[in-house]
Amino acid sequence: MSGRHVVVAGGGAAGCFAAIACAEACAGAKVTLIEKSGQFLSKVQISGGGRCNVTHASFDGRELSSHYPRGGAALRGPFTVFQPQDTIAWFEARGVRLKTETDGRIFPASDSSRTIIECLTRAAESAGVALLANHGLEAVARRSAGGFALTLAGGKRLDCERLMLATGGCRAAAGGRLPLALGHTIEPPVPSLFAFRMVSAWLRELAGVTVESAEVSLPGLGLRERGGLLITHTGLSGPAILRLSAWGARALHAADYRFPLRVNWLPLLGREAIAARLESRRAAEPARFVVRTPLPPLAARLWERLVLTAGIPRETRWADLSRSGRHQLIEQLSGTELRAAGRSLNQDEFVTCGGVRLSEVNFKTMESRLCPGLHFGGELLDIDGLTGGFNFQAAWTTGWIAGRSMAGANC
Repeated sequence: MSGRHVVVAGGGAAGCFAAIACAEACAGAKVTLIEKSGQFLSKVQISGGGRCNVTHASFDGRELSSHYPRGGAALRGPFTVFQPQDTIAWFEARGVRLKTETDGRIFPASDSSRTIIECLTRAAESAGVALLANHGLEAVARRSAGGFALTLAGGKRLDCERLMLATGGCRAAAGGRLPLALGHTIEPPVPSLFAFRMVSAWLRELAGVTVESAEVSLPGLGLRERGGLLITHTGLSGPAILRLSAWGARALHAADYRFPLRVNWLPLLGREAIAARLESRRAAEPARFVVRTPLPPLAARLWERLVLTAGIPRETRWADLSRSGRHQLIEQLSGTELRAAGRSLNQDEFVTCGGVRLSEVNFKTMESRLCPGLHFGGELLDIDGLTGGFNFQAAWTTGWIAGRSMAGANC
């Protein structure tokens, strides 16, 4: 395809990676990467609190695909072509040292997203990719002779033989207008990773308290997650909540984000083990106030609120804790019943589910089954992963495959 023009619309992770992969695979190709804003890779810059969670240490394709509430089955094949080990090798071959944290998340050793941005920018420039910022794609039409006629913001026009759309999640209906114009179906977009706004005032008063391992469940949906929990000034967040929100994204949207939630604050202990610890505390410290002697690892502020919510008066000493009081405390510790009344977007992720219908895309090439020469990648597809580097991995994988496919086998 020497001399042909490839345009990639969307200067995020998937688009940038695709442009690099295409240009490196075919030195004779003219590759242009356009971005509507003034900055490429802006989401990479803010992700992971500015550290950029590049990928996750999950190297079995089937296990890796299980971390995608939507799109996991479609990604199994692509993960045999380009998976986290390939991502690691790609960045390290370009001088970026990576590190794996205890929970499997992989970050640059510098703990700075700038390291990733600079690496990708250098790679694009070195491969000869033309970078056009402040050039949003306003309209696209198929040419009768093949390829596409593009209209950019400000009226600039481009023609190309191959086009990739990697414009990010369809957070509003307008986000899918370009695929729609080319005959594609858009699955309705709804938020995927978000925190819960909770009704209980006593919970919100504990803002800043963390629980290293809690179990949260949605009784009506049969969904359950275990992991870190963060109490915020509006409700609950943290890895366990974000994962739960991803799996329940569509059902929670349908419920207008008003639903019951159950929290087990001590999931490593069963009810009998909790009862034994309470009895041991009662025997060892009978004169101490219950509210002032928390069971580890619970924070003192959280313990106090759980004791009071269980209906145990503040002045109750362990020696005076009744059998019914112990029962109510066990109930609170192992299954506090709460209600959510809204959501708050997770500012580090900005992930939505919804997008281009997956059955309309050939995942061996990321090319449209409906419009020859059109490719897709990243969050524009109806794919979303859990927090922990999985969304970036989907971007690297789909971008790599799309880029190599656009380059062509006979370049």
